[in-house]
Amino acid sequence: MSHDHDDRPQLTAAQAAAVLNPPPGRNGGDLVVETLQGLGATTVFGLPGQHALGMFDALRRSSLRYVGLRVENNAGFAADAYGRITGEVAPLLLSTGPGALTSLAALQEAAAASAPVLAISSQIPTAGLGGGRHGYLHELRDQQASVRDIVKSVHTVRTASQIPSAIAAAWESALTAPHGPVWVEIPQDVLLAETTLPVVSAMDATPRELYPRPELTIAAAHLLSNAERPVIIAGGGVVRSDASGKLRALAEKLDAPVVTTFGGKGAFPWEHPLSLRSWLEDRHTTDFLEDADVLLVVGSGLGELSSNYHTFRPRGRVIQIEADAGKLESNHPALGIHSDAREALADLLEAVERREDAGAAERVRTVLEKVRVRIEAQDLTLEQQVLAAVREALPDAAPSFWDMTILAYWAWSAFDARRPNTMHSAQGAGGLGYGFPAAIGAAAADPTKPVLAVSGDGGAMYSIAELATARQYDLPLTWMIVDDGGYGILREYMTGAFGETTGTELARPDFVALAESFGVPAVRTSPESLAADLSKALAAPGPSVVVLPALLRMFEPTHL
Repeated sequence: MSHDHDDRPQLTAAQAAAVLNPPPGRNGGDLVVETLQGLGATTVFGLPGQHALGMFDALRRSSLRYVGLRVENNAGFAADAYGRITGEVAPLLLSTGPGALTSLAALQEAAAASAPVLAISSQIPTAGLGGGRHGYLHELRDQQASVRDIVKSVHTVRTASQIPSAIAAAWESALTAPHGPVWVEIPQDVLLAETTLPVVSAMDATPRELYPRPELTIAAAHLLSNAERPVIIAGGGVVRSDASGKLRALAEKLDAPVVTTFGGKGAFPWEHPLSLRSWLEDRHTTDFLEDADVLLVVGSGLGELSSNYHTFRPRGRVIQIEADAGKLESNHPALGIHSDAREALADLLEAVERREDAGAAERVRTVLEKVRVRIEAQDLTLEQQVLAAVREALPDAAPSFWDMTILAYWAWSAFDARRPNTMHSAQGAGGLGYGFPAAIGAAAADPTKPVLAVSGDGGAMYSIAELATARQYDLPLTWMIVDDGGYGILREYMTGAFGETTGTELARPDFVALAESFGVPAVRTSPESLAADLSKALAAPGPSVVVLPALLRMFEPTHL
């Protein structure tokens, strides 16, 4: 049995000599960083810990840039944002036990948002593995069990020679559609043991493309071409697969209105005549979607938020394009097409016949006018003024990261993201503390653009420590903190449900003084001066904080 080796890279004499005589003083940690470099990584996030020191020492001998955060969960959020912004794998280096466990909420958000995060955790020494209760520091009976339900795949290493293959397999898994977090764990003694293995060279872990089956494309194209009232729901999969151009071309060929989910912000131009924008938490939009005779859902599982809290009941045929096979028809019967959004839209664009619908834009205007009238009747001028000020101050190409806070809930529906892949929030898993550490990851990914983070005072307290990180790395980001003295949205939920609140009111620091104590310039603003203060902060180099004392309210829900 012979193999054709002609297409494999040939080593020069110097490279061959280096392979045969690897530099002394390398250990398992060096194999980790060499593998990451060989796969194309340039930046890693994390936090050192005793069992992981072999990896962190090896960083000294590598060209990798290390961005260290102060809390593992925040390091996970930073890696998540790096992965979303670049579409590349974001390595996250973690220690054993408490360090590993503290990252789990961030990995849940990465899983929900399909962000390619490669978590590499240390483990207790090999002799302690297997649940034998040896009493090692940080020992868990089964550390993998804590992450297995969250990540896409788990990869275990027991010897140094397994390290490159395990990391490459995890890398490929993270980048296979749908993207997502993956987990590698390596025992302390394997990371510290000296190795004579050759230096890891360039590695290929290119994921296979996920193409639609042709018979499904033909069936979908027939339904869309012959529809009377086609409508498109564009989800986060359109943004992640860089398919917004294909989406627009298809919508225009079909004269089909488009609504974007909160994860799909920016996937379709806000001011386009066919744009229903993002008013998914509105009954007028829900009614319009229900009235479609053919509904094309691209890159969304139609979960709780995208379905107006599961009140959406489509009456027409549903076509669902989704890279996550588990989400196909998980909420509604559909013609399910398991595919990357970009590939499926490209095929559909060729297969559908052009249809003319002179009334489509008018129907869109009618729905948006009904939404506007509903919101206008609720005396929410302040909220709209604040959101408009943020939009005015934020450059079109600048990314923004929104924590779970009332202004973010407004932004999901009412903010014009202007560009694909610029507006991100923690609405996938819904945990607090995402905005600021995520902005750190985005600023590390592209320090040529200012980055905006938006938090409430409650969520801000999760991330205060990262002011030190932003200052240490001098990152170009502005943190806007809306200070209303509590968990504002929970205050509203509890008042609505029970007539009074419990546990929602918070003592908080003087955020301006606190930021300045970290050496980060800060200003207290007002709704009237917000646009100017935010513009000034975003234009200044390095980190800054803008504090807006304001009590914002949500618009009335329509699903109750």
